[in-house]
Amino acid sequence: MKVLLYFEGENLISKSGIGRALKHQKKALEYAGVEFTTDVMDSYDILHINTVGITSPLVVAQAHALGKKVVYHAHSTEEDFRNSFILSNQIAPLVKQHLINMYQMADIIITPTPYSKSLLENYGIEKPIYAVSNGIDLSRYSKDTEKEKTFRSYFHLRPEDKVVVSAGLYLKRKGILDFMEVARMMPDVTFVWFGSTPRIALSQEVKHALDNHPMNVRLPGYLKGPGFEGAFSGADAFFFPSLEETEGIVVLEALASKQKVVVRDIGVYQGWMKHEYNCLMGQDNHEFVTHLNTILNHQYPDELVNNAYKTAEERSLDKIGQQLKTIYESL
Repeated sequence: MKVLLYFEGENLISKSGIGRALKHQKKALEYAGVEFTTDVMDSYDILHINTVGITSPLVVAQAHALGKKVVYHAHSTEEDFRNSFILSNQIAPLVKQHLINMYQMADIIITPTPYSKSLLENYGIEKPIYAVSNGIDLSRYSKDTEKEKTFRSYFHLRPEDKVVVSAGLYLKRKGILDFMEVARMMPDVTFVWFGSTPRIALSQEVKHALDNHPMNVRLPGYLKGPGFEGAFSGADAFFFPSLEETEGIVVLEALASKQKVVVRDIGVYQGWMKHEYNCLMGQDNHEFVTHLNTILNHQYPDELVNNAYKTAEERSLDKIGQQLKTIYESL
């Protein structure tokens, strides 16, 4: 059994969650001993497609013409397209119909969480849908004092400085506006947002927030390697106020880092993230400030950190590889 992993525009999406999902899929299949290729000209038995762009339907059509089975990985929904790029809300209904058309071309659909599975089912899609996490590389985010030193040195942080980190594209949907406001309410704490988005794609609201961000907010752009990985365990807290996700790989990275986590109470976390079990959840900026102060004042129980890591362990890439292998074999 050989699988073609197809990601359209791989270089363009490499810095996004979907781009990281490709890396996770490769490693998961290596763990499971499943042969795979990323070359559409190579031989294969199953197409596992992850994108919905211009060339994606052509690749699916070719797979069907060759008698191959098709697994569609549904990373995107109308809900998480809204409040993203400029004009996203206006064209969201068209995007939804396009997604439905694409996903209906599959034999089986995979999506990261039961929440995103329920959204697709509500679209009226009748194909079998499986919820399989994007997974997490536990070894990459294990505590490493040298990585933590790299992170704190990069930002010239003193040992006594308190720092809160987050990561994602510069999108309203990702919660960057609330991130800025919470930072403004906590001027003695350094807030770092990893990630970036081309300015031309940003809404005016987000542009204004970036241009007028509080002095205690750092915007280093997209970073990878020790400085980024060290931030997850070397910061005092991970704060992710996203309004909509299909999973949130950065949340898994924080859990794997045994970091103290504050997230917004939204549907995607139902069943695997729980307030005062493996994180703290809030619904508005005042609650977020309260939760972050709980952490900074050393009142966050160690039990929550341990439970958070267990949640990450349940989604380790070796386990995800076995789940993918089982789905492939069912075809």
